[in-house]
Amino acid sequence: MESPPIDTTAAETQLIEESAEFRTLRYSFRSFAFPVTIGFVLWYLLYVLLSSYAPGLMGTKVVGHINVALVLGLLQFVTTFTIAAWYARYADRRLDPPAAAIREARGAVVHAPREAAE
Repeated sequence: MESPPIDTTAAETQLIEESAEFRTLRYSFRSFAFPVTIGFVLWYLLYVLLSSYAPGLMGTKVVGHINVALVLGLLQFVTTFTIAAWYARYADRRLDPPAAAIREARGAVVHAPREAAE
C-alpha cells in the first residue's frame, strides 16, 4: 500500500530545499553516490579496455577453462550487488533518519519504506 501523497506548495518545497537539514542530507547522499559511481565506472572501463586491448592477458587461464576475462566479468556482478547492499545499509543509517526528521518537521506523514510496503 502506498503512502498518501504529500500536498506541498512550491514555496514549501523551496523552503525545504533551502534548509540546512536538507543541504546536509543532500551532501550525505552525494558524498556516497558520486565517488562510488565514479569508482564503479572506472572499474567497468578497465574491464572493457582490457578486453579490447589486452586479449592475451584476458585469455590467460586461471584454473582449468576459467580465464582472467571470466573472473573479471563475474567480479562486475559481485561489485554491483556489493555496492547495492552497501548503499542500502548507508541509506538506512545516514539518509533515512534525517529524511524522516525533515518530513516530520514539515508535518508530513512519515512511513518507513518497509512499513509502506506491508
